[in-house]
Amino acid sequence: MPIAVYVLGLSIFAQGTSELMLAGLLPELSADLQVTIPQAGLLISAFALGMLVGAPVLAVVTLTWSRRTALLVFLAVFVLSHVAGALTPSYTVLLVTRIVGAFVYAGFWSVAAVTVMALVDTARRARAMSIVTGGLTVAIILGLPLGTVLGQHLGWRSAFWTVAILCTLAMSGVLATVPGDRPDPATAPRLGDELRVLVNARLWLAFATTALVTATILVVFSYLAPLLIATTGLASGAVPGVLALYGLGSFVGISSGGRFADALPFRTLFISITGLVVLSGVLAMTASDPAPAITAVALLGGFGFAANPALNARVFSLAGDAPTLATATNFSAFNVGITVGPWLGGLAIDAGAGYPALGWIAVATGLTALATVLLAAFGPVSSPGLAGQDATDRNRRAA
Repeated sequence: MPIAVYVLGLSIFAQGTSELMLAGLLPELSADLQVTIPQAGLLISAFALGMLVGAPVLAVVTLTWSRRTALLVFLAVFVLSHVAGALTPSYTVLLVTRIVGAFVYAGFWSVAAVTVMALVDTARRARAMSIVTGGLTVAIILGLPLGTVLGQHLGWRSAFWTVAILCTLAMSGVLATVPGDRPDPATAPRLGDELRVLVNARLWLAFATTALVTATILVVFSYLAPLLIATTGLASGAVPGVLALYGLGSFVGISSGGRFADALPFRTLFISITGLVVLSGVLAMTASDPAPAITAVALLGGFGFAANPALNARVFSLAGDAPTLATATNFSAFNVGITVGPWLGGLAIDAGAGYPALGWIAVATGLTALATVLLAAFGPVSSPGLAGQDATDRNRRAA
């Protein structure tokens, strides 16, 4: 793999730490800003909302930009948004900085994905994207627990300062490794071609799968810290360790998913989503018992992130020679799920259903995601059967 692929993965680690760390900082944010836990959870949804809008908008705006320039601009704005967030005493201002930071983070994802696709051959796209997305799992393993520890001992603002420093370092890596050439006008992406690709009904079914799988993961993940403290009965100091286990599971999951997603996207999705559904039900029933609850949390990370390379591979395959806007829309679909998951969880908590109810909500969204996979594999717009569809995707890449 080109070194730039790993640099982009490390850049995602730096930014992904910010995306994820609020899951471990909700109690501190709630107390400091004098808002409820569900209100603090809306900061996660606000971040997702910024990404939802930012991915397609910035993908179109930067179609003819040098990719290195676009990545550096996005990182610079991300740094400034975190400096502002670390300095503000206002919940409203913090909410705005989360949206702004997420907007450019989405642009970074979109341009990074297209950059990766240009740097590797077609048969290695899902694997290369698993390396880039692996930065997010490293953020779960290291960034999320570190952010939680910093928040508990030095205040949540210290976590924001740390992210700003990490992203500044990432800028130097992008500057050194990502090619700075502007696209050739003769081969540059054309907006008309990109829009025509979006007419494909199978592509929108893939987007729906992405959104539902992500909502299934986030409805539980967003409230892991208060769930582990209030229901499982863990001390707050033990939460970073459990989050690190979740991250370790995620790393194993995305590594395994990356190995099979290029050749067998449907089988990978079927296995990973089924695992999510089963484990969410287990967590709902055993949330008050530390041993099975912690085990379920770690495995949820593994099965959840195993789906990620296949979700990306499906879109790459269906988009053909005009993947920029389709890829950006898929990132928006991820963030539909990131928005809906915490929102559904917050509704359940506000209604007094208790934290174990989050697992049952995840079962429902996971079963719906599984239905979209089966429809794509066996439905009227697909080739017959999981094996047939996997073979179709494999043969298209080989051609």
